[in-house]
Amino acid sequence: MGSDDHGAGLRSDRWFVPDDLRSMGHRSRMLQMGYDEADFLGKPVIAIVNTWSDTNPCHSHFKQRVEDVKRGVLQAGGFPIELPGLALSESQLKPTSMLYRNMLAMETEEMLRAHPVDGAVLMGGCDKTTPALILGAISAGYPMIFLPAGPMLRGNYKGQALGSGSDAWKYWDERRAGTIGEAEWKDVEGGIARSYGHCMTFGTASTMTAIAEAMGLTLPGATSIPAADAAHIRMSTQTGRRAVEMVREGLTPDRIVTRAAIDNALVVAMATGCSTNAVVHLLAMARRAGIPLCLDDFDRASRTTPVLANIRPSGKTYLMEDFYFAGGLCALMAQLTDRLALNAMTVSGRTLGETLEGAEIHNTDVIRPIDNPIYHEGSLAVLRGNIAPDGAVIKPSACLPRLLVHRGPALVFDSYPEMKAVIDRDDLDVTADTVLILRNAGPQGGPGMPEWGMLPIPRKLLRQGVRDMLRLSDARMSGTSYGACVLHLAPEAHVGGPLALVRTGDIIAVDVPNRRLDMLVDEAELAARRARWVAPPPRYERGYGKLYITHVTQADKGCDFDFLETGFGGKVPEPEIF
Repeated sequence: MGSDDHGAGLRSDRWFVPDDLRSMGHRSRMLQMGYDEADFLGKPVIAIVNTWSDTNPCHSHFKQRVEDVKRGVLQAGGFPIELPGLALSESQLKPTSMLYRNMLAMETEEMLRAHPVDGAVLMGGCDKTTPALILGAISAGYPMIFLPAGPMLRGNYKGQALGSGSDAWKYWDERRAGTIGEAEWKDVEGGIARSYGHCMTFGTASTMTAIAEAMGLTLPGATSIPAADAAHIRMSTQTGRRAVEMVREGLTPDRIVTRAAIDNALVVAMATGCSTNAVVHLLAMARRAGIPLCLDDFDRASRTTPVLANIRPSGKTYLMEDFYFAGGLCALMAQLTDRLALNAMTVSGRTLGETLEGAEIHNTDVIRPIDNPIYHEGSLAVLRGNIAPDGAVIKPSACLPRLLVHRGPALVFDSYPEMKAVIDRDDLDVTADTVLILRNAGPQGGPGMPEWGMLPIPRKLLRQGVRDMLRLSDARMSGTSYGACVLHLAPEAHVGGPLALVRTGDIIAVDVPNRRLDMLVDEAELAARRARWVAPPPRYERGYGKLYITHVTQADKGCDFDFLETGFGGKVPEPEIF
């Protein structure tokens, strides 16, 4: 029994080839579904992990794209099997999709390990799906390739291009300020998301798919293609074909996700004006691969890498559709060849340098050359001080320059509901110099570190024309957000980090050029406050939530589960076949 390909030593052969009772059961159940032995015996079995659902607009085209991937797998002589994965809809899950990133990562790893799989295509794009799928596939260790969902088409409102997320925040401020009415607000609502696909700004979704490509985990140029473009269909089929070839070549993640790949991802993230969410996800991915990475690595890359992608929210005008037609990520990376490890291997079977040959910019205002960036340092800065000894992050390219060095009195909120209840009060004691603080919104306190870090500007200040002010939180913010928001303060307040000790009226000092963030309170007073601090009750007592808060690491470590940072496979045995 078997085929001429049996000598290739396919992992799936362990299920289907032996002449014994157990394998007969595997084969007969495949026959039960209408497959013929010629469909699957001796052929690379490719798992297609599909994160489609009726609640995930970013992936609403995946019903069709999975068929496009299957076509490519069949063309290359493989056997495709679709394995549905948890759909982490950024727009529908509460309290936050970040709470479930590690659940999808675990599901991906276990699905691949438990099934007769030789390789995998990972279908994702909505913010947390990209890192979750990659985390799981890294730990599983089988050949894998990532298929990005692609950005949606640009939005439109009265002839103006709308960017999902970024313009929602912008027009909501105007709605609260009273400068637009309900009719205009409804027009924005109907025009801001015109097609399937993830956000068309350089938010978290585009950031993470760009990181995946920079790490060598997608076909060259795959992440720039709009979801609704016919080129996306062709790319999907090509991805299916390539997955089969990777199995035959034995091209596993440990050959791709190396220190060089992580460093390439850091450079590209900074040059694209990346989301602050890049920090927690790339930290987790590197640590899964056994590669030491810390916040200081992000700051070093930021100080030496200019922002070249003139895309909202760091840019002022353009969106991802413009980025694609300007040459896409390959064109951007081609401007950075002196900063990239060009010998890094990619899923294409070629080095990164080889994949960039011939790439060129078609619009130098959308993708800026090195000598004319939109921002001379990278997208992120890492701050430390007595309020965040383990670090915090800010996106300097997306906030008013005057707030990069600032002092002001704190206005502290202990919860999101507390903040929401008073932020629009006309008698709120707040000025443009006030530092808004939201705490107990971190990995454990949120729970799940929700995207609450872009605290709304108080309505009384909006009416005065204020559109940015300094805000601090142990939460995250959406990659489509903007403003002077200092995020991911670690350790978080919920576990007793110094943020828990701040009081309304304390003076907060931020100095981004010198990477400092402090509360100007003397040590004796802080010690007294520490002695009086009482730990809040746990957020969960059972289920996945209990697992999460027991094992999630802090933001500066990537918010992965501590027991999953095990490197490439090895520590988890292959399933026995009885």
